[in-house]
Amino acid sequence: MRVLRGPLEAGRRRAGRIPVRAVPALLLGCLLVLAVGVALALFASGAKGPPGPQARSSARPESRWSAPRPDIVPRSAWLGTAARRQPAPRYDDEVVAVFVHHTDTPNGYDCADAPRILRDIYTGQTGGRDWDDLGYNFVVDRCGTVYEGRAGGVDRAVTGAHTQGFNHRTAGIAALGTYTEGVPVPRALTDAIAAVTAWKLGPAGTDPRGRVRLVSSNGLSRYAAGTAAALPAVAGHDDGYQTSCPGAALSARLPAIREHAARLQGRATAQDGHSDRAGSSEPGPLRSVTQADRRWGP
Repeated sequence: MRVLRGPLEAGRRRAGRIPVRAVPALLLGCLLVLAVGVALALFASGAKGPPGPQARSSARPESRWSAPRPDIVPRSAWLGTAARRQPAPRYDDEVVAVFVHHTDTPNGYDCADAPRILRDIYTGQTGGRDWDDLGYNFVVDRCGTVYEGRAGGVDRAVTGAHTQGFNHRTAGIAALGTYTEGVPVPRALTDAIAAVTAWKLGPAGTDPRGRVRLVSSNGLSRYAAGTAAALPAVAGHDDGYQTSCPGAALSARLPAIREHAARLQGRATAQDGHSDRAGSSEPGPLRSVTQADRRWGP
C-alpha cells in the first residue's frame, strides 16, 4: 500500500540529508579544526619545530682570549651640545689590529679638563677640517681615563678615520697630549691603552704581540692601494702612514703595551703565534674609497 507523506515529514527527511556538494566543505572545516587543535596541543606541551633563519643566533662565539672591558666615558658625557649632524657610522665585521696615536695637543693638562680638550679637538676636526666626526675610536688621557671617540658604539667594530689606508678592521686609540722624544709617558696612560687593546682584539683572537695582514685601501698610506702588508697588531700610526705620530716617546712604549695587553688576554709569556694568521683587513664589499679616507687628512 502506498503511503502518502505530508509536507512536515518530507521536510524532516530533507533536513537530515546532507547534499553531496556540501561534503568537501564539511571535510575541510573538520581538517582546519583538527589542525588548530594539534597546534594548541603542541604549544601547551612546549614542543618546538626546527628553528627558522630568524631564530638562529648571529652572536660571535666568545674568544678564549677575551679581556675585560675597561671603563669608558661615553661621548655624550664630553661632547654634550657640541655634537654636529653627521653621516651614519660605518662598520666592519671585527677588529684585528689597533693603531696608537697622540693628539698633538699640550701636555700638563688637568685631567678634569680632558672633556673640554676633546670638544676642542672634535670642533677643529669637524669644523675647520670638515671631517665627518672625530677620527679616533678612543682617546685616553694621562690619568688613564678612556673616552669614547668616534660615534657608533664602543662594543662594535666601528670603521674609524684615523689613518690613511688602514681604517678597516682596525681601531684608533689616541693618547691625549704630545709624546715626542724625551717627554715622560704616564704609566696610567699606557696601562689604559693596553686595556682597550686587549679588549678590542680579544674577539678576533689577535695576539697583541703578533703581526696581522692588513690591506691598504688607498695609496696615501705607506702602501699602494690593494697591497697586503704585515703590520704589528698594535701598530704606531707611523707604521701605516708617513708621520711622526704617535711620537718617539710613546712609540718606545709600544712593546710594553703589547706585552701588557697579552697578559690581560690571559696569554702565556711566550707568544703563541696566533696573530701571524689572524684575520685580514681586506674589507671586500666594505672597501673604503680614497674620498672617505681623506676625512682623516694628513
